[in-house]
Order: sequence, then C-alpha cells, then structure tokens
Amino acid sequence: MRIAIPVVAGKLAMHFGHCEQFVFIDVDPETQQVLNKGFIQAPEHQPGLLPGWLKDKDVNTVIAGGMGARAQNLFTMHGIEVITGVQCDEVDTIVHDYLSGTLQTGENICDH
Repeated sequence: MRIAIPVVAGKLAMHFGHCEQFVFIDVDPETQQVLNKGFIQAPEHQPGLLPGWLKDKDVNTVIAGGMGARAQNLFTMHGIEVITGVQCDEVDTIVHDYLSGTLQTGENICDH
C-alpha cells in the first residue's frame, strides 16, 4: 500500500494542489508497518493532473488538509482513497494515526 501526503517545507500542505513535494509512504498492508518513506517533487500545478500522476506512482491513499471537489472526484475515478480535513502538520504523526485508526479529521478547508 502506498500513501501520499502533500507537503510544504516538510509539513502537511493545507492546500493540496499547491504543495512543493509529496511524501510517499509504503506500508505493509498485513502488518501495517512502514516499509519506506521518501519525498518527490510535485509537478507544476495544472488542474486535474495530480490524480493521474499519483495513480502512475501506485498511490492507493491520499491524506490531505484541503482538496477541491473536482480533485476528489478524479481520485475516486482512479480508485484512490482520499482523506481530507487533516489538521496535524507532522507527517509521521499523520501516518501513525492513520495506521492505528485514530486519525482526526475536520472540515475540508478547500471549497472549490
């Protein structure tokens, strides 16, 4: 399983489409243990580009602070789970909480 988290300066990017990088976290789905974590530069922002780009990188789940409805729909079309409304900015905490089933989410800050 591969999780992608959009980041700016190493912290969760609250506006998904304007992140600098993505953190990719590879997880063993049976043990829920992190196998690998790496950063990759995000492509230049173009509406509708990221869902296909992340699908090509074998991403299964995207965890974000805020994401517009169109992007969420495109991810769904690509079979990628989207979790929005995450408030914590520490990537390791987000991943730990997601894997343990305790990830807190709130309002999706993007309304476009």
